[in-house]
Amino acid sequence: MTDTLYKEDGVDVPEGDDFSKYAALECAKTHGNSPFLEVHDFSRGHFRGPRGVELKNLPQRWYLDVAPDGIGTKVGVITAAFSQLTAGRDVLAMTCGDISRWGGIPLFFSSVLDTATLGKAGDPTNKAFQQTIAGLVQAANEQGIVLYKGETAELQNYVGSDDPDAITKFNWAGFAVGLYDPTRIITGDSVKPGQTVVALREFGLRSNGYSSARAALRIQFGEQWWLNPEAQVAIIAAAKPSVLYDKFLAFTNGWFNPNFHRDLQIHLIAHITGGGIKSKFAEDILFPRGLSATLYDLWEPPEIMKACAHWRGMDDEECYATWNGGQGMLLVVDDADAEAVQMIAKEFGIQAKSCGQITEHSTPHLAIKSRFGSGTVLYNA
Repeated sequence: MTDTLYKEDGVDVPEGDDFSKYAALECAKTHGNSPFLEVHDFSRGHFRGPRGVELKNLPQRWYLDVAPDGIGTKVGVITAAFSQLTAGRDVLAMTCGDISRWGGIPLFFSSVLDTATLGKAGDPTNKAFQQTIAGLVQAANEQGIVLYKGETAELQNYVGSDDPDAITKFNWAGFAVGLYDPTRIITGDSVKPGQTVVALREFGLRSNGYSSARAALRIQFGEQWWLNPEAQVAIIAAAKPSVLYDKFLAFTNGWFNPNFHRDLQIHLIAHITGGGIKSKFAEDILFPRGLSATLYDLWEPPEIMKACAHWRGMDDEECYATWNGGQGMLLVVDDADAEAVQMIAKEFGIQAKSCGQITEHSTPHLAIKSRFGSGTVLYNA
């Protein structure tokens, strides 16, 4: 009777357990992904049983770090585009990228998937959530990440959506655990004038600036933009999954080389997430060090980003302070290494190009030749 009443109150424990078991079995397929850890399972086959992680094959000294994040309001666009399969790439990008950006290597990931309901086995909602797990496993296998543990919960009205009839209403957040080698950690302290800025291309919005993107969709297609057939192309473009750079960056920083030797030095990695280039590149790293930069050849912003900027009435300065502008990360390298790092990126299927230079002025500033318009955007310290 207790289970029946709980089900009537909105939580189906057996269905939730079935989904959790499915997720645990799928994630267990990633446990051999990393040469630096081994998962020990003491559960006797039960999805809720205890596990432990043993680190191995590490440099002489190392530091452990945790990077928490989530995919925010992108979930509404993902649902409207029926692209739940790619949501896992976004949550890995947001968490693992914040370890890779310091020269570390993300090793394993755990998440909390809060939903309004998981649905019932075989129905569209349940199948869609199974797709989120399947996509997460695909992305983890690609990047060599271990999916360690997770939690799912049915929170009914405490998880919502722009669309009250959305097939999936969810919030997905988690944390990546990774390592730094103190001899190769990348803090930006070695950045100096004359070095080259290399942009790693991003084809979508990653998981940032979606409050503005959703506002733009409302302005262009109406309050119920997800129901407007004319919005479908834009919705699918806005849901484009994040590019994952982690394996490339770990390789470049020597994590997979004998004795952890790196072939070239990256002096700075800026992960262009919330706050855009202004915040993550200039205000976080350059300005506190009294440095400036000129970015004269950035990647073209994705067409959906330019469209949202137009619909929302955003100027170029607002765009580069909100979105990535077409670059998921900015690297700073010695000029002599710029071509080599671009060639390595190409081997990992990542588009990279030299886009600017570090400079020094009496008042630190960032100058961007805008790709949203034809002028120059200038941010001062």
